[in-house]
Amino acid sequence: LACPLIPFVTEDIYRNLVALNDPSAPESVHLCDYPVADSAFIDPELEKEMDEAADIVALGRACRNAAVIKNRQPLAEMFIHAPNKLNGYYIDIIKDELNVKNASFVDDLSAFTTFTFKPQLKTLGRKLGKLINECREVLSAIDGNKAMAELEATGTLKLILSGEEYTLERDDLLIDSGKVEGFESISDKGITVVLNTVLDDALIEEGFVREIISKIQTMRKDAGFEVMDNITVNVSGSEKITSVMKRNAEKICSDTLALEIVYSAGGAYTADWSINGEETSFGVTKRA
Repeated sequence: LACPLIPFVTEDIYRNLVALNDPSAPESVHLCDYPVADSAFIDPELEKEMDEAADIVALGRACRNAAVIKNRQPLAEMFIHAPNKLNGYYIDIIKDELNVKNASFVDDLSAFTTFTFKPQLKTLGRKLGKLINECREVLSAIDGNKAMAELEATGTLKLILSGEEYTLERDDLLIDSGKVEGFESISDKGITVVLNTVLDDALIEEGFVREIISKIQTMRKDAGFEVMDNITVNVSGSEKITSVMKRNAEKICSDTLALEIVYSAGGAYTADWSINGEETSFGVTKRA
């Protein structure tokens, strides 16, 4: 499938994996028959569910951007309102992609979003006449979440004005949604994603650890080390970064293949970094 786009790479792969091991195989991948799709392997439900998972991840990333929270900063939880509740397989993918500890589907978003209503003067001005000011006062006093639930369930909102019941259509209303403090939400394609943006000390420290590991891995690459080379890491500068690394030395060493962390300046290859506002210097040295 790939050989028309990357002919030389696929030829090399084919020669090593197929031609050398199967005497009956054609000499070149370019002499093989083009693969024919087998419709028995097409799973429309799987594709539909994966599309929804991808939409949820996209909205979650948009929430992170809106809240100005880096992807490497872990979050405690997220809530999803969607037509189709995905199973644990997809939830694990969503959690991993968005770096959140817990994710759950919910039917009610009232704990995370508030709604306010105002009259649409273009339509209600003619319908209500002098009652328009009373309508404005009633709308400002109603429970926005209950009113939104009624509107979504029935398509209309009923109000009592001067002792009489009036039915308002969605086009008769100006609806604003507000976010509860500590949560960021975005909706699209019938899906709403809500991220809990409150960071406790444990989450903040985990975010620092991920940033530290990322910087050291970048330095390994820039220094030209092989993937499996063991290293020594030097750290100096920020006392906060040093204390975080001391508490999480086992994790950092495991992920970066470091045999030890030296808490002083040095290293064969060094670089200065600003990690969440903390100025620090790292050094990496390949171990024999």
